[in-house]
Amino acid sequence: MRSMDRFGIWVLAILLVIQSSFGFYLPGSYPHKYEVGDYLNVKDSAENLGELLMGDRIENSPYRFRMFKNESEIFLCQTDKLSADSLKLLKKRIDEMYQVNPMLDNLPAIRYTKRDGYVLRWTGYPVGIKVQDVYYVFNHLKFKVLVHKYEEAANVARVMGTGDAAEVIPTIGKKDSDVPGYMVVGFEVVPCSFAHNGESTKKLKMYERYTTPIKCDSTRVSMSVKEGQSIVFSYEVSFEESDIKWPSRWDAYLKMEGSKVHWFSILNSLMVITFLAGIVLVIFLRTVRRDLTRYEELDKEAQAQMNEELSGWKLVVGDVFRAPSNASLLCVMVGDGVQILGMAVVTILFAALGFMSPASRGTLITGMLFFYMILGIAAGYVSVRLWRTIGCGEHRGWMSVAWKAACFFPGIAFLILTTLNFLLWGSHSTGAIPFSLFVILLLLWFCISVPLTLIGGYFGAKAPHIEFPVRTNQIPREIPAQKYPSWLLVLGAGTLPFGTLFIELFFIMSSIWMGRVYYVFGFLFVVLILLVVVCAEVSLVLTYMHLCVEDYKWWWKSFFASGSVAIYIFIYSINYLVFDLKSLSGPVSATLYLGYSLFMVLAIMLATGTVGFLSSFWFVHYLFSSVKLD
Repeated sequence: MRSMDRFGIWVLAILLVIQSSFGFYLPGSYPHKYEVGDYLNVKDSAENLGELLMGDRIENSPYRFRMFKNESEIFLCQTDKLSADSLKLLKKRIDEMYQVNPMLDNLPAIRYTKRDGYVLRWTGYPVGIKVQDVYYVFNHLKFKVLVHKYEEAANVARVMGTGDAAEVIPTIGKKDSDVPGYMVVGFEVVPCSFAHNGESTKKLKMYERYTTPIKCDSTRVSMSVKEGQSIVFSYEVSFEESDIKWPSRWDAYLKMEGSKVHWFSILNSLMVITFLAGIVLVIFLRTVRRDLTRYEELDKEAQAQMNEELSGWKLVVGDVFRAPSNASLLCVMVGDGVQILGMAVVTILFAALGFMSPASRGTLITGMLFFYMILGIAAGYVSVRLWRTIGCGEHRGWMSVAWKAACFFPGIAFLILTTLNFLLWGSHSTGAIPFSLFVILLLLWFCISVPLTLIGGYFGAKAPHIEFPVRTNQIPREIPAQKYPSWLLVLGAGTLPFGTLFIELFFIMSSIWMGRVYYVFGFLFVVLILLVVVCAEVSLVLTYMHLCVEDYKWWWKSFFASGSVAIYIFIYSINYLVFDLKSLSGPVSATLYLGYSLFMVLAIMLATGTVGFLSSFWFVHYLFSSVKLD
């Protein structure tokens, strides 16, 4: 009964984590109260570290909204006549499907379209469209702002429930006024292509009414772009009172579509785990346990005779803990893998619990950096202690291992990001990381991450090393010839971990490269846990198979048995580039995509490979400590 109760508690906890990913609003955000006629905020804060790293730049636009003041046919501006170069650039941006992403009171503009009877939601709108080899620009925008009457008592209670103090709620407008206020709870946009009369707008000033009515029809286009022609921009805005509460205003962006697909992903992972768990149980219960039981039932003479007739994994008892080649590199990669895996688990857990809202842009990347730096202690500790374990307690060289652990993955990441950033600088992209941010990242690396890793290495050097249960022979045993290359089996093992996450991987890639909001962190956390279990089982099974054919060089193979999933993820990334990112044009864009994908798969390889290695190390240590062989 106790085991069933514990199982029920775990199931309930998992369901709560999944539900929490879309169940409540997030702490750190607060409502703005606007009175009738107040100007609405477009941008009220500077970009944080995460936004700068993601290339997000927010600038104030000339659009002007006043609370509950409906306006139509508002003239905004008129461009100069398009030159040949300007026309060529505009057509190129339309072909590349460039998007405009307006924001109001921290809400992205949402756009609704109908296709095959389904209503689709998009954020932002395209610059223009190409119809029958003619280019049209969307120069008139129809905005709708959804507002909800400010209810001070109710909203204070809600905000306090998320951990924010009541006194931080600002009021835009007159202080201590009894005039009812409103909160922005929705922001919609309909882009239109309207052919204005350029001559009639020459005398108009910004925000004046256009001379003739403007009919905004999103299904028709009329403003084609031509050389020597200017473009007139206009807009209209309407306000509508809504029943949407402040904590629910992001529901329109985070609606749970495709939940069945996420559940299918989890079910698919459980099936893989069940299959591998059956193999593991066969290995433990039927094979290993049977051999150990038979051995323990024999008397000493029979045990001595049995030792002379050993076969399978028992033959490599004198070589199974022989130090691997490039032992320091293995220790560094395992330490960095622990750091990356810990960062992923903690970050996704916090996001699933609602602490990293899509409303707070950049907090996810900022949180990842923070947790990664803090977990440098774990990287140094694991690397140095594993180094001392392989060296049978030798202290020499632990400082070098700790330094390598502090610089291995961050150094590769810095090299990749610097190379890609030079490409962005060369193409004059606004997504390039500023030089000042590079200096900040270097300071974070060498002033926080490196010292913490060295501190962890110091504790790893002071901790007792793990003693091997058997002695290692001085002369290494010859490994029998194998029917198939062992590395072929190792590379093929990565297909099973990939099968547990390839469905969720599509949503993650769409979020990164298609500008969609990813919000199902509860599902992602469960998939991550299942991935860890699958990686451990795959590596354990392959390690046992190699030992059974007298191949004692299991150290690196156990790492890459589960780490090889990164190869299939990179192949999937190439497939996604070819078939899903068809609008991605130019060698620079493709190079950027492949560079960031390489950075991602390197982190995944270290994390998954670490899981496989540690599970195999525990298995081998347990296996050979259960029986005494000379």
